Amino acid sequence: MEYRELKPFPKDFLWGGSSSAYQCEGAWDEDGKSPSVQDCKPIGRGNSDWKVCSDHYHRFKEDIALMAEMGFKEFRFSIAWTRIIPSGDGEINPKGVAHYHEVIDECLKYGIEPVITLYHFDLPQALQDKYGGWTSRQCIDDFVRFCEVCFREYGSKVKYFLTINEQNMMTMYNMGEHKDDRERYQANHHMIVAMAKATVRCHELCSAKIAPAPNISCVYPATSAPLDNLAAADYDQFRNRLYLDTIVFGEYPEALAEYFRQRGCMPDITDEDREVMKAAHPDYIAFNYYGAATVKFVSIEEGEKAKAAGRKEGANREEFMIGMQTEPGLAVSVDNPLQDTTPYHMGIDPVGLRLTLRQLWERYRLPLLITENGCGMVDELTADGKVHDDYRIDYLRKHIIACREAITDGVRLMGYSPWSAFDLISTHQGITKRYGFIYVNRDEFDLKDLARIKKDSFFWYRKCIGSNGEDLD
Repeated sequence: MEYRELKPFPKDFLWGGSSSAYQCEGAWDEDGKSPSVQDCKPIGRGNSDWKVCSDHYHRFKEDIALMAEMGFKEFRFSIAWTRIIPSGDGEINPKGVAHYHEVIDECLKYGIEPVITLYHFDLPQALQDKYGGWTSRQCIDDFVRFCEVCFREYGSKVKYFLTINEQNMMTMYNMGEHKDDRERYQANHHMIVAMAKATVRCHELCSAKIAPAPNISCVYPATSAPLDNLAAADYDQFRNRLYLDTIVFGEYPEALAEYFRQRGCMPDITDEDREVMKAAHPDYIAFNYYGAATVKFVSIEEGEKAKAAGRKEGANREEFMIGMQTEPGLAVSVDNPLQDTTPYHMGIDPVGLRLTLRQLWERYRLPLLITENGCGMVDELTADGKVHDDYRIDYLRKHIIACREAITDGVRLMGYSPWSAFDLISTHQGITKRYGFIYVNRDEFDLKDLARIKKDSFFWYRKCIGSNGEDLD
């Protein structure tokens, strides 16, 4: 609906920005840190590695000072498990613990609330080698122990924790390279239980609030055909509700659970699992948004053919992508010709953000925090040392207006923390695809001086925050 006037953002709205340890810190083997699974794999042909990134580990004070200059009310970052417990399941590393105390204290010095992600794709490689990582139930206990260290060390200073970042992306796109669907969804279930146990322990050990942090988006049917509408509802269970119903309600979505059972990939769930899933009560929902999904129905027969074509030797990119985005008998993800995209094929859909906010609030009735939303582009540093990123300003303006429209709709939105606070290494496109308000002067292989340069969006966002979202010109 269209309103004559919009409600203002709440006075305590958390304006800020996001990052993750493995994409920005660098110092990959310093001060006792061990390799994570991210450190041990290349990020893509022709792209840089994770060894230096934005050198935030050494420059966090400079970076946080720049965030304070923008007026940040919060900074969402992750703690590297490999710095706190390098072996994953052994001794605690005092230098790693001390480092994050320093980062948190630096944020608080400027009145910036630290929002801490406990797991952002960076499992200790030692645990992957030891027992296959999340495919083993042992990973649940090891993750919870790591979380307990964080709650005890930082819980008196930190108001907001996040458990696992984009668990659904790890599961849907098989980032763990599991052998089959059953192993994939068993690993996913272990993450669900680990999240639930960490949520319970957070409430027992400190007064901080804690939330899941999946990648969530509304789902459009490709056409008005009844089967496509059914596919959209089913895909919502597969893409979104599998990762939120299980932590908020403690139950798997019913239709999806039956789909898994009939495909032979429903995970083993113990009575203890069910008990802890029911006992976990997140305080809010954090989520990442990069555009809506669009799907159409695909039969079991056609879906199996598409998956087989995508897996065959010599499959082209189109066959591979269709196969990866197909769930036989459920849905296949398709391009939406009515949705704008960036040059990297990321969606530009502020209306979808408003709809996603509405759907989350109406289903779960928990406060919402946007922890990622951003415009990844190739930014150009001009001869006079400027970065004119009007495209990023336009993108953020439209999405911030959508947030205000959702607030007017009645959604309880806590804050907006776009990706990313400063340039960092993108998971698949390296430093070439930039998201930050602050330019980091390096390219894929030439580290240059790593200088911090304020983009045009830096000054625009400072004005936005200073006016509490009123001045978006």
